[in-house]
Order: sequence, then C-alpha cells, then structure tokens
Amino acid sequence: MKYVTEFRDPTAAKSLLGAICKTIDEIGATAEEPVRLMEICGGHTHAIFRYGLDRLTPQGLEFIHGPGCPVCVLPMKRVDECVEIAMKPEVIFTSFGDAMRVPGRKKSLLDAKSEGADVRMVYSPLDALELARTNPDREVVFFGLGFETTTPSTALTILQAAEEGISNFSLFCNHITVTPPLRLLLEDPEMKLDGFIGPGHVSMVIGTRPYDFIARDYRKPLVVAGFEPLDLLQSILMVLRQLAEGRAEIENQYARIVPAEGNPASLAAISQVYEPRPTFEWRGLGEIDKSGLRIRKAYASYDAERKFDIGYGSSKPHQPDMESFACGAVMTGRMKPFVCPEFGKGCTPEHPLGALMVSSEGACAAYYQYADMRPEGAE
Repeated sequence: MKYVTEFRDPTAAKSLLGAICKTIDEIGATAEEPVRLMEICGGHTHAIFRYGLDRLTPQGLEFIHGPGCPVCVLPMKRVDECVEIAMKPEVIFTSFGDAMRVPGRKKSLLDAKSEGADVRMVYSPLDALELARTNPDREVVFFGLGFETTTPSTALTILQAAEEGISNFSLFCNHITVTPPLRLLLEDPEMKLDGFIGPGHVSMVIGTRPYDFIARDYRKPLVVAGFEPLDLLQSILMVLRQLAEGRAEIENQYARIVPAEGNPASLAAISQVYEPRPTFEWRGLGEIDKSGLRIRKAYASYDAERKFDIGYGSSKPHQPDMESFACGAVMTGRMKPFVCPEFGKGCTPEHPLGALMVSSEGACAAYYQYADMRPEGAE
C-alpha cells in the first residue's frame, strides 16, 4: 500500500468490522462484560475518535485510554519548573507548541510569555540550538519531553552542541520510557485489561521486544499498530483473535515501519547521552522506578536541572505533586473524560484545567473534538 486512501478504504473497513463482530461473538463479550483493550498511545486515541471507530465497533469492545500522552503524564510542578526557568531574564525558553498551553499550578508557559518571559515555540530541538548560536549572550533552554519517539532528536542535538562547543544551550529533560507504567498498571488489581494496542511511533525506535514481558509474565496480548483506520481495525482484530484462541503474544501490525529490533542508531544516541533516573514522577501514577531519563555526567553542562538548580537536579528536597481534578484517573484509563465534572464546563480547550484538554494526544481533547460529548451550549 502506497497511498493513504488505501488505508481508509470503506470496503476493507467493512470486512474488518465484520470479522471483529464475529470474533467478539466467539469470545462471548457483551456490553455488560466487554473485552477491554488499552490503546497506549494518545495518537491512537485521537485516531479512534476521529474515524469513529468507537462507534463502528461492537458494544462488546471497550477502549481504555492509557498513559501514552507525554505532555499529559507530567506533574503540574514540572510545568512550574519550566516557568521558573523561563522567567529568568537571561533565558530564552523554547518548547513545542502544545506544551506551551499546559497549565501548571499557577500558570502556563504561555502565561509566562504574556508576562514578559522570552518563551518561543520551536519545531525541533535543533531550532533551539540555532537560537543558541545566534544569541551567544543568552541562555537557551529546550523543554525536552516525550517517550522514546522524541528522545533521539534531543540526544543528537546535545551531541551536536558538544561537538560545536556551544555552552549557552541546555535541555530541561523530561523524557520518559513506555514500559514501566505498563507494568505498574498490570500489577494493579483494579485495572481489568484484556489486551493492548501498542504504540507505533515509540516502537519504531525501541522495536517490539521490550513488550515481551506483557505476554510472558501477564498473559496479555499486544499488537503494535499504525495510525490509519485500517491499521487500527486490523490490530484490534489481531488482539481479539489471540484472545479467542487463548494466545498471548506480541505481534506487529505496523511492520512496514517498525522493525523488531528497533532503530540501532537512535538507541545508540539515547544510550550515549542519557541514563535511567532512579525514579520519576508520573501524573496519576506517582513515582515509578527507572521510568525517566536524565542526562549523563559527561554532558552535565547541557543539563538545565543542574545549570539552574531545579527539579530532580536541585539541592532542594523534592516535593511530590498535588493531584487536582480527574486528570490522573483519565490519563491512566480509570475514568472516561466525560465523567469528570469539569469536562467541557470549567475545562475547555480555550480554558484548560489540565494537559489532557490541550495536548494533541490528550484523551479529553479527543472526546471534546470528535465524540460529540460537549455540554449543551459549548462551542
């Protein structure tokens, strides 16, 4: 398949939906006792609602939205720390656009910009490095966040800065890894999950083998999926067939992009620049061992935590985040967005209370934009 229309073919979709319905019947799943599949990636959540797959698939199938939105899983105090750095007069603070509107406990980066902070949207960390080249009298900080998908680009940017000897560039590292929170959710007796739709972009970097423990230790199937409607429907069918046959395996629907061994060059860059943090805090999940990355000592001069004495690199004691609203419960699949009393009322894309409403991968944004679940009168 070469063209996107082939991944959205209605005839093929109808055939896959028929097979999904038949397999759901074989399993014996019903609306009262559905098969519960967690799509880990926020991009999959948006695709499911954008293409109406939640309505086309039978009632015996329930989608559970997982912690796959990297902006959403950050505690509010990490945003506060971004603002603290950004407010320093010598700093140019750079960030991807969707992170600029994420609220902290007091304000967002966009609020800080309106108050005079030099906050700039960039499209890549290399854009931030170019700002450092052209502004040698300013400290340029890049808000590095994301799963293994975006980690190679920041690693390579730090390597480039080191090669050129650029000393006024640093990274506020909030990179996280995808498998530790999945293990935590699987250990939670209140989480009833039958299988997983695995993330495509992350797996393009790490491959499929890091998920082996899900099938081996927990007897749950996982299928790495692409992002087009036929990708998702085929992946759902692959998981359901495993369940119907009593299998638990790691399968790769997205093989046209994802190799089993991952991307060796990207993994090498990550390993050279980063090391696992002993622990990192996730919104709704708390501290998770070895779930985040930090910059190695060899590149400490590019570590904003060390440079500005902030966050986990600070000499001040670490204070856990105070969870508010229902963001953590929604982000970990324990609550649907529309159950939150603030959804579409106190919390909207124009006036968000949490990252899930403004992130391009947030579950609340997907429901608000695509699922016709806005309160009456909301625009």
